[in-house]
Amino acid sequence: MKLLHISDLHIGKRVNAFSMLEDQKYILQQILAIANEQQVDGVMIAGDIYDKSVPSAEAVQVFDWFLTELADQKKQVYAVSGNHDSAERIEFGAQLMRDRGVFVSPVYHVDTIKFTMKDFYGELCIYLLPFIKPAVVRHVLEGVPDMKDKPMPESYHDAVKLVVERMDVDSQKRNILIAHQFVTGAGRCDSEVSVGGVDNVDADVFDAFDYVALGHIHSPQSMKRETVRYCGTPLKYSFSEAEQEKSVTVVELKEKGNITLSTVPLVPLHDMRKIRGTYLEVTAKSFYQNTDAEDYVQITLTDEEDIPDGLQKLRIIYPNLMRLEYDNSRMRQNRVIEQSEEMEQKSELELFAEFYELQNNQKMSAEQTTFVARLIEECIQTI
Repeated sequence: MKLLHISDLHIGKRVNAFSMLEDQKYILQQILAIANEQQVDGVMIAGDIYDKSVPSAEAVQVFDWFLTELADQKKQVYAVSGNHDSAERIEFGAQLMRDRGVFVSPVYHVDTIKFTMKDFYGELCIYLLPFIKPAVVRHVLEGVPDMKDKPMPESYHDAVKLVVERMDVDSQKRNILIAHQFVTGAGRCDSEVSVGGVDNVDADVFDAFDYVALGHIHSPQSMKRETVRYCGTPLKYSFSEAEQEKSVTVVELKEKGNITLSTVPLVPLHDMRKIRGTYLEVTAKSFYQNTDAEDYVQITLTDEEDIPDGLQKLRIIYPNLMRLEYDNSRMRQNRVIEQSEEMEQKSELELFAEFYELQNNQKMSAEQTTFVARLIEECIQTI
């Protein structure tokens, strides 16, 4: 069995006010070609299909076209909703789509859904787990008879662990999980929102599965073992991804325990690049003549003085200039002064609270604030 793993399409996304729809349709067309060339049996889509929970009509049309093309190729499609998606909207028409071989995760309700595929080596079980939060799992399971008097999950890790345990996975068969969660230790990019900290899930909860097709993290990477994998986004959605090579992951499963992974690189319609230099340097023909001026670019000018109408002037050469920044002695000094003055105006408690929120992705509770304030006061008294 050969499957294609993609995720985080973010159809309808705008990057620095630039619509990415044309780029997305171009890269989806490339994915269709890869699916055909690789002769895959199915495509796994691990969440964040859209960039917004209420996608634009144009975004919906693009995804509809993509699914129709895959169905026409006789490729099975298995998709889950991500944190950017509305699970209810993704599920719409699910029963009808099954007739075309398109299977989508429903809104989480008590037990996750499982589909099976068959080949020479037997059954392959594919479990679909949409993005879940502890509060959702608690709400769903509180009224379930077999959960009576059992502890309800408070953390993302405990929530996913409980949901996986209820799947009753048959270890004798080949099992795949498609999920959209943040696994502890994953490297992230600027284009990701609200990941890390409290929403961590340890990779150990996925030990029952032969392959885990993950979405949520935009950089391709494997977690703990090669077969717990984020395939990454098909396009670069921030300049922190400028040096990455985007790809799709091809998963080939033979007998139980025999899995081969490979990647196929994707070539975007417009690349995303960082440019640095003085205004005269970056506008010199010798500087840009052997590059694609249509790329999405971030230009950092090192001139000591701002260039009047610099953005408009540079867009004559670089029409897809997304960001213009300056890095010079004046800007660096201003940053140091601003940071220093801002810090001096804040109390020790305020500084610690900011540090705590940065590390844990949530604010301190009233009890924690009182406790830290007392500790700080005791420390000051001993100085």
